[in-house]
Amino acid sequence: MNKLLFAGLLLALPLSLAAAPQSVNVPLPAPSATPSAAPTAAAAFAQLDPAQQRQRRSDYAAWRALPEGERERIRQAAARFAALPADQQQRLRAQFQAQDQAFREGWRLGPQLGAEFPKLHGLFGFVPPQQRDAVLAVLRQLSPSQLAQLALVAQRTPPQERDSVRSAFLMVPAAERDTWLKRQAGQ
Repeated sequence: MNKLLFAGLLLALPLSLAAAPQSVNVPLPAPSATPSAAPTAAAAFAQLDPAQQRQRRSDYAAWRALPEGERERIRQAAARFAALPADQQQRLRAQFQAQDQAFREGWRLGPQLGAEFPKLHGLFGFVPPQQRDAVLAVLRQLSPSQLAQLALVAQRTPPQERDSVRSAFLMVPAAERDTWLKRQAGQ
């Protein structure tokens, strides 16, 4: 799974480099291709310390939460990443690890949301746990242009107004989101 998540992040690397002065690189676990690998993976997992096990479980939950289309994009990126020379893979990993933790965590949301996460972080980086699933469901319904407008809204929203703007956005029916976003973005 870690290699797949990493590949998904690499998929968005060109987008993130254009959108932010930061780069992308996250390790992803490889899917097990053979049934005989399962006991080895379980044994390897058992050897991890509790914090590493929690991280692996969290990575897997993030992977399972992605829509299948995004998981497929990540699988394709993983294949492209695996074909790169080892030194280039290591350079990309180092670039990603040099990024801010919040930026790296944003890529766990998949290629589409990961590309916009640095801009959306102000509104959606600190969502109460009880709202997280609902927020992700709404964000995943947005088109790329709607995400861009929402990013603009997020960047223009003062910290003291973030909770109310986020709540207002989540209350807008899907059919009215374009209008709401354009009005909020000043377009």
